[in-house]
Amino acid sequence: MAEVKIRDLFKSYGDIEVLHGLEVDIEDGEFVVLVGPSGCGKSTLLRMIAGLEGITAGRITIGERVVNNLPPSERDIAMVFQNYALYPHKTVNANMAFSLKMKGLDKNEIETRVKRAAETLGLTPYLNRYPRALSGGQRQRVAMGRAIVRDPQVFLFDEPLSNLDAKLRVQMRAEIRELQQRLNSTTIYVTHDQIEAMTMADKIVVMQEGFIEQVGSPLEVYDSPANTFVGSFIGSPAMNMIEGVVGKTSNGIQLEVGNSHLPLPKLAKLKVGQKIIAGIRPENLLPSNAGITAKIAVIEPTGSETHLLLRGNNQDLTCVLRERRDFKPGQEVTLSSKVDQIHIFDHESKMRIK
Repeated sequence: MAEVKIRDLFKSYGDIEVLHGLEVDIEDGEFVVLVGPSGCGKSTLLRMIAGLEGITAGRITIGERVVNNLPPSERDIAMVFQNYALYPHKTVNANMAFSLKMKGLDKNEIETRVKRAAETLGLTPYLNRYPRALSGGQRQRVAMGRAIVRDPQVFLFDEPLSNLDAKLRVQMRAEIRELQQRLNSTTIYVTHDQIEAMTMADKIVVMQEGFIEQVGSPLEVYDSPANTFVGSFIGSPAMNMIEGVVGKTSNGIQLEVGNSHLPLPKLAKLKVGQKIIAGIRPENLLPSNAGITAKIAVIEPTGSETHLLLRGNNQDLTCVLRERRDFKPGQEVTLSSKVDQIHIFDHESKMRIK
């Protein structure tokens, strides 16, 4: 396995620049997830690492080699695609063995590698089947097996679970992570699903419009979002972003939202009268005797939780309750949060105020 280093990376299509000086370090054996909304540049970055897209400027290093001008076949990477990219006229065995035959490996070595990968992925009973006779999850395992037999330095996954149903997606998510831990492989994984990013990654790279907004462990990104975009994108339901003005109280400061108010943490950079955005996770915005008032628009029971969608002071809010409460649509509720669970962002720059 190998580390991957991305330095000052740019990508342009004609006069349109789509990636803007990206910098990322991916350690040997690390599982890194590139996450962001559609069009943020995550798949383009992955394809540049794979050698499927040219580099406008910058440098990509895999291990000790700068791979900018190397074709994909010489980068010692293996890629798993969203649509599996299996040969329909070849059996599972032949699909997994194909790249090894193209490299001219000995027949016994090919059989050994395919057998080992099939055992690892639970594909041994299906080696003589064709892709059309497999389920979506089994096809995805074959695509992974085809990558594993090559024993590459780096595994690349381009939204591999997006074609699967919800239940199978959860199962395959765990299988891919377990496999990566067993192989201790350097893995770069692209998804727009922040739940996949949170549950699978050692390190998350959050992207938007060709820029990297934040890099960190899942809990670092969740607990200390760098800006309002990261705060609202990572976490489901999304973080509440409550706009207001800093006001003064007898023993501290508060966020004034219309006629309502919330207590604020004492930060040296906050000044009375300053416009800010208070970010509060839905599970931390709870019914209280004092706080901001809002009317319940929709109640969504999920079984283990109840989600309240509320509107107040021209803002939409979401509240997640662990216990069951007898609320009704149209009911007015007062909500508040503990001071240490409120994230403060600058109103203009949208950046976190520390």
